[in-house]
Amino acid sequence: MADIKAADVSKLRKATGAGMMDCKKALQESEGDFDKAVEIIRKKGMAVANKRADREASEGTVQAKVENGFGALISLNCETDFVAKNENFVKFALQILDKAIAEKPADLDALKALSIDGKTIDELVTEQTGIIGEKLELAFYDKIEAADVIAYNHFGNNLATLVGFSKKADEQVAKDVAMQVAAMSPVSVSEADVPAETIEQEKRIGREKALAEGKPENIVDRIAEGMVKKFLKENTLMSQEFTKDSKLTVEQYLKQADAELKVTGFIRFSVK
Repeated sequence: MADIKAADVSKLRKATGAGMMDCKKALQESEGDFDKAVEIIRKKGMAVANKRADREASEGTVQAKVENGFGALISLNCETDFVAKNENFVKFALQILDKAIAEKPADLDALKALSIDGKTIDELVTEQTGIIGEKLELAFYDKIEAADVIAYNHFGNNLATLVGFSKKADEQVAKDVAMQVAAMSPVSVSEADVPAETIEQEKRIGREKALAEGKPENIVDRIAEGMVKKFLKENTLMSQEFTKDSKLTVEQYLKQADAELKVTGFIRFSVK
């Protein structure tokens, strides 16, 4: 058996993040071959990932960042709140986010395929699963490009938003809108952006509710239309009551701040 030195164990631990005993065993198994030991650690990580494939990664950290009019938002999920708050876990998520900002991948699969230090992000997530001992999953990625984009990361790192604007927005105004999206979870920017199937579904729900309450057939459609209008007012960003001043809608607030400023889109994601 090869003579395994503490310095070699420390080096392998630094390179992989695995525990001391795991590193020592990997070096013993590889007879001191460092590269083979790294591969053993990676395979162990993959084995742990496979064992935990049926576990639910319902905790995690959600992070958003903006650079030069490009905003990216990711969610790195795990099994427990303890891991979600771990400094190294959050650093790993931020490393992935920085790569997304730098490379601007088209979708989640494209992000997973990007490489950091010679390994794909997908491989790194698998490795971290083995190191941490919990199922990890890069569960979400989306992006916004606009004349101005703001990111809002909610306290606790379990919720983040991105909002795009048609022109440079006042910093406080932009933050207010991003926090509105976080707090009120709108389905779209305006009523015009709501999918027709969503409106039809709400109308159907309204009809069924009215009939269940014994309303006359001849007014059921009118009641359903009223419910749809209420839904649109409460669930589209521009029509929502502004959280900081309920006398204003978000649209009215924006017009007061800058009549030419428009919201071009938003992204909101939460692990809770």
